Amino acid sequence: MRILVVNNYGQFNHLIRRAIRDKVETDLISNETAPEKIDADGLILGGGPTLDRAGCCADYLKTLDIPILGVCLGMQLMGTTFGGKVAPGTIGGYAEVDVEVLKENDILKGLPPKFKTWASHMDQVVELPDQFEVLARSNVCEIEAMKHLTRPLYGVQWHPEVVHTEHGQELLDNFIAICKR
Repeated sequence: MRILVVNNYGQFNHLIRRAIRDKVETDLISNETAPEKIDADGLILGGGPTLDRAGCCADYLKTLDIPILGVCLGMQLMGTTFGGKVAPGTIGGYAEVDVEVLKENDILKGLPPKFKTWASHMDQVVELPDQFEVLARSNVCEIEAMKHLTRPLYGVQWHPEVVHTEHGQELLDNFIAICKR
C-alpha cells in the first residue's frame, strides 16, 4: 500500500506525509512528476500558495484511476479542473473554522456532525464543479468538503494534517481505507 503526497509548495505538505507514514508507504513528490511515473494506490494533493504553480495536478486528476484527496489548494485544483469556480474567501489567513458535516460519505465516516478545523480561506471553491456533491460547510464557506459522484475524488478546504484540526487523523485514516479497497 503506497500513498504519495504531492508537494504544491505549501508549508504543511511534509506534515501530511508525517501523518500517514506509520500506516502506509509514502513519499513527498514534486507536482512536476509526470502522471505515468506515479505508482501508487492513492494520491494526496497538498496545499500551496497559488493555482498557477500546480504543475501536473490537473493531469493527475484527469488521468489517474486511483483515489485522490485534495487538501486546501488541492481541493481548489480539483474544483477548477472539473469546471468549478475558485474565488477569494472572507478570511485570508489561517484560522479556526467550525465545520458542519452535511453528508458523512466514506471520507468523513465516523466524524462528528460539527468539529473545529484549521483552514485558510484566502481562496476557496465557490461554485461546485459538475459531478460533485458538497459534504461539509461552515459559516465562512459553503463548500468545505466535496466528493465526485462516481470517482474516488475528495476535497477538503481545511488541513487535516495539523494538530489544531479536530479529527484530522481520522479523515486521513478514512482516505487510507478508501485506497485499500
